[in-house]
Amino acid sequence: MPDPRRFSAAAGALLAALLLSPFSRALAQEATAYAVVDSNSGQVLLAENANKKLAVGSLTNIATAMVVLDWLEVRKRDINEAVTIPPEAAAAPQNPIGFQPGDQASIRDLLYAALMQSDDIAANALAEHVGRDLTAATPDVTPLQSFVAQMNALARQLGMRNTIFVNPTGLELNERRLPYSTAGDMAQLARYAMNRSQFRFYVSQKEREIAIDHASASPSGYALQNTNELLDVDAIDGVRTGTTRRTGPCAILSAARPPLSVQQGTAYIITPQRLVVVVLGAADRFGAGHQLLQRGWQTYDQWMAAGHPYKRS
Repeated sequence: MPDPRRFSAAAGALLAALLLSPFSRALAQEATAYAVVDSNSGQVLLAENANKKLAVGSLTNIATAMVVLDWLEVRKRDINEAVTIPPEAAAAPQNPIGFQPGDQASIRDLLYAALMQSDDIAANALAEHVGRDLTAATPDVTPLQSFVAQMNALARQLGMRNTIFVNPTGLELNERRLPYSTAGDMAQLARYAMNRSQFRFYVSQKEREIAIDHASASPSGYALQNTNELLDVDAIDGVRTGTTRRTGPCAILSAARPPLSVQQGTAYIITPQRLVVVVLGAADRFGAGHQLLQRGWQTYDQWMAAGHPYKRS
């Protein structure tokens, strides 16, 4: 009888050869830019054009959501608080849920709508709602301006030096002032967001029903479908998709392994194991992202074996 261990080793060697073959690299090479980062340390494992400034579309909603979540924590506000869809927010072009001015939904459900289904009206309504509180002491700016300023402040805090947000949706609305970021910067933002358990839960949901209190009709529910087609594949549990006119299809993926436990003397060091993959401008964003995740884990294992697992940024 063949030794199963020898079979397993041979299969592993074959898989490694396939992952590193020119054919397997083709999808990633078609991307305009990408970055694969160890979420725990910030170590860049794989990258191509990682500092190239590009439009990132609805990936912007990660920053939008984090400003809202940070505001909730600092202000001690209730995530079930009702938000009214204002006329300004209802002007957004992407409205798959069909929100109308005067409709109401909770902050939680609007976060689900923005993160799972890229609903621009949900993102804008959240920005207006939070922005009104932020502008209480600075009435010379609009709520939206105040909210976007917080998005850019978060970017600076995270060291995202090649990023400018101009709205909470990532839409390219003004040719004179367009939003942009990079694969490297978006990886840092995703690291920050995925470190928050609440955010991880939102983006890991394949389906979610939200409640809408309509202004001119009876309350109703809406079944959201996550646009991330790779959820639950190879432990992928987030994070976002996006498409832009200038860059094309984009995606950020995240996947975790069980934490690594290493004994040092009488103590144990527990190291989380999570990778973040950013793909910008790839016709097959999911194929490229999945392939980069596999290659990323290979590179990660080599990096760990070289003795660099505990460096933190």
